[in-house]
Amino acid sequence: MNFGMIFKVAVLAILRNKTRALLTCIGIIVGIAAVIAVLAIGKGASTMMVKEISSMGNNLMMVFPDRHRKGQVKSGMGAGQTMTAGDAEAIRRELGHLVAAVSPTVNVSCQLIRENRNWNTRVSGVSYDMPEIRNWQVAEGRFFEETEERASRRVCVIGTTVKSNLFAEEEDAVGQTIRIGAMPFKVVGVLASKGANGWGQDQDDTVMAPYTTVGRVLQRSKFRSINMMNVSLNSMDDVAEAKREVTALLRQRHKLADYEDDDFETRDTTEIMNTIGSVTGLMTVLLTAVAAISLLVGGIGIMNIMLVSVTERIKEIGLRMAIGATPACILWQFVLEAVVLSTVGGAIGVGVGIGVAQAIGEINHWPIVIEVSSAGWSFLFSAFVGMFFGFYPAYRASKLNPIDCLRYE
Repeated sequence: MNFGMIFKVAVLAILRNKTRALLTCIGIIVGIAAVIAVLAIGKGASTMMVKEISSMGNNLMMVFPDRHRKGQVKSGMGAGQTMTAGDAEAIRRELGHLVAAVSPTVNVSCQLIRENRNWNTRVSGVSYDMPEIRNWQVAEGRFFEETEERASRRVCVIGTTVKSNLFAEEEDAVGQTIRIGAMPFKVVGVLASKGANGWGQDQDDTVMAPYTTVGRVLQRSKFRSINMMNVSLNSMDDVAEAKREVTALLRQRHKLADYEDDDFETRDTTEIMNTIGSVTGLMTVLLTAVAAISLLVGGIGIMNIMLVSVTERIKEIGLRMAIGATPACILWQFVLEAVVLSTVGGAIGVGVGIGVAQAIGEINHWPIVIEVSSAGWSFLFSAFVGMFFGFYPAYRASKLNPIDCLRYE
């Protein structure tokens, strides 16, 4: 049995009816293209998620005060007043073996004014080691220092969006004075641009000042309550132990009895990543299931067309058997026809899928990650589909009686 000759006969049989061959491949093309596009977009979404989570900070864990409850309604996270700057200082002092840096955070929305320009944004009162925690570089000037934080100096660092709205394009913002609310603040630095995060929020539209200053001057609060704490761990391997020790320390400081619930909440980047990952994973599974249905439909289409082809070519089968072709030769001829149809469809589908994924990425500005392995496995799967669904028509053709075939009208 000459496989080269059988393959040549199979290809020539397909080329005799190009239009029907192309229509037969449509289901496979759509299925493979859908699989490639879904995997590329899903992988890209995962990559973007990891990048966004990493941009939040180095080994970051966040601690929020308990949500304020009014009746049966809870306010937003961080709206409670159960946590103070002293809690952050205690964590920094007593958990140094787990914690690299801690920053209390106090947020307030203010109007910024400079000469005839103004801009509304959120002012974050943070600690002097916030750049280390958030992995955020200072592009111009410097970040405020520990001595300025302790003295509640009116100094601030601004994001690039704030700079572009308060200063001329070529103007140096460092050393200038702006008014935050009614209070003058000296700009000591400009943060490097981070752009928008995964939720579309402009990270550069921000002002950072010492939390001591924001609480005393802008909030005019006599209490030392804070909106949250950003805790940078030495290693994310220690996150479980850090959560336990932070919880124990805060419960002790807040004098909570054993039967009382925590009056604070902890979040870490792995928790956020797992939550988002589970959602994107579920969507990928659902879309892949739809693509698999397309492949199934494509396989059934190949089987139907091959059954029609066997019926149309009964006399040809009889003649080949009469001059010495064995049932195995007939079987392999039709199996190879089905495999060629499905693999050609698979190759086209891989190309279409890559093109669709890249087009979606360009339109929506999403990262697209196309893995060679996924394209290779999709191509091999398309060949398997052709072999699986083409076997029955090929088997029927190999079992035909040559005499009956020659008499067939």
